[in-house]
Amino acid sequence: MKQAEIIIDGTTYAFPIIEGTEGEKAIDITALRDKTGHITLDVGYQNTGSCLSAITYIDGEKGILRYRGYPIEELAEKSSFTETAHLLVYGHLPSPEERKVFSQRLTENSMIHEEMIRFFDSFPLKAHPMAILSTMVNALTVYYPEFFTVDFESDTFDIMAARLISKIRTIAAYSHKHSIGEPFVYPRHDYPYCTNFLYMMFDSPVHPYEVDPDIEKVLNILLILHADHEQNCSTSTVRLVGSSMVNLYSSICAGICALWGPLHGGANQEVIDMLKNIQKDGMTPKQCMEAAKDRSNSFRLFGFGHRVYKSYDPRAKILKTLCDAMVAKLGVKEPLIDIALELERLALEDEFFREKKLYPNVDFYSGILYRLIGIPTNMYTVMFAIGRLPGWIAQWKEMHDTKPFRIGRPRQIYTGPSLKRYEDE
Repeated sequence: MKQAEIIIDGTTYAFPIIEGTEGEKAIDITALRDKTGHITLDVGYQNTGSCLSAITYIDGEKGILRYRGYPIEELAEKSSFTETAHLLVYGHLPSPEERKVFSQRLTENSMIHEEMIRFFDSFPLKAHPMAILSTMVNALTVYYPEFFTVDFESDTFDIMAARLISKIRTIAAYSHKHSIGEPFVYPRHDYPYCTNFLYMMFDSPVHPYEVDPDIEKVLNILLILHADHEQNCSTSTVRLVGSSMVNLYSSICAGICALWGPLHGGANQEVIDMLKNIQKDGMTPKQCMEAAKDRSNSFRLFGFGHRVYKSYDPRAKILKTLCDAMVAKLGVKEPLIDIALELERLALEDEFFREKKLYPNVDFYSGILYRLIGIPTNMYTVMFAIGRLPGWIAQWKEMHDTKPFRIGRPRQIYTGPSLKRYEDE
């Protein structure tokens, strides 16, 4: 095995080098503190690998994203969200029999407990759907306490996973209906996953909703593209919280809360809010581009660049094509969409943006697409959570399958005052 050497005060210490299947390399410093009395300092964990994982592979330089080895482009073209969810959670695409069983479990668990519906009555109408979602997911611990301890040899995990994947869309749709004061729409057992969600979101006694197959396809792809993305903030949160052996529902609740932030899942909502402000302030797209390049200007251009991808985000490429198709299909002439598309055009032609590799990212296009298919702005992060759920579950399961199991416990470098005595004050 290859080794790396660290020299501290003239003493050399050797540590193994781990290599992944795609050539990624890491120095295994698991024994660093025991051997040397030192720890590493890596604020934000940008250079720290917290686990070995077989779920998602990303090459930010080449713009590659794969789930369990499958290119994201192929899954977006050929797969459905529920099939991709099975792939992530169980490690393989479902056989016809597995697809049937998984689909049946989703259908059987689509309703939420009638007593839980009363929870919605206590939420203010202005409550953010993400706050409602995290509360309701954690509330599942009250109604299903028998699943606190998971026996992976039985079907308890399978039921938990299906219950979460199915119920999260119902909770999300109900949170929207609550916010607009409309009656809840119960899920139908004859509708597939995305059709059912759109039906629960938009059907009403006054305006019956007929699902457009093209919109259903767009939603499937949006959810697939968000289904997992390696060790990001929310996924790492699910793993860290889950490492205390807490139940899956509470771990997922923590992931939802982490996703809510504008630097993570809330970024697509930030894009739309930015476009609204541009319209309100009367700025032209060209003025926005110049302001974004001026460091002394407070203007911030959301939806461009990515922490991981140093080339075009592969998810953004897919969504750009979808966005163009949906604009053409719907014949939309809306100022926000026009501003967004002009910003995109200018960025792709601008030497500064190309040099800095600031391409439109997945948040830029997903926000536009959600607006095109009628999803309210305050639901964008909720949609992200629905899509990311299978990845969170897969990561949680993989962590529990890893032996030896370890609780997450980062270290720190203390920089506070040295010893004080009470009487000194």
